[in-house]
Amino acid sequence: MIGSTRPVVCSVASMMREVDAMREIPIKCFAVSAVLIRDNDGTAQVLLLRRTGTRLGGAWCQVAGAIEHGETAWQAALREIREETGLLPDRFYSGDYCEQFYEADKECISLVAVFVGFVESEQEVVLNQEHSEYRWVTFDEADALLPFGGQRAMLKHVFEEFVRREPSTWLLIDTTQ
Repeated sequence: MIGSTRPVVCSVASMMREVDAMREIPIKCFAVSAVLIRDNDGTAQVLLLRRTGTRLGGAWCQVAGAIEHGETAWQAALREIREETGLLPDRFYSGDYCEQFYEADKECISLVAVFVGFVESEQEVVLNQEHSEYRWVTFDEADALLPFGGQRAMLKHVFEEFVRREPSTWLLIDTTQ
């Protein structure tokens, strides 16, 4: 019949075959990130490090690194802080935030747990070979230096939740465990 409509029949099985045929991008969480904050005469400053090497060489970033076998994420973040800066935070928190970004060379979406550490202003930064220089900068200055939008969004979150307001005690990590 001309002009008649017939219902389209679509089985659940055929829809599932289509979904199964789609390519998925894996989501992986194998690294951590740590933002270090100090008080400099009443002004909150954040530590930025300039990377060396071919991967992101010359870019400013916060402390970051891989989680090693047998470590928790927070233990990895503390280890990376010590290795990359020689610093030891007085207070250490879950940042209540995960950075997320696509990595073409790994063909995955990376989720990176963020941690926040507060350090005394007189602690001396000692860089390892992964970085060529460091700067303690205001959050506004850091916003201008960081190369990725995800980093800037994370830093805004850290500023709002850890500088503008007192951090939640629920996020404090007991590092003596």
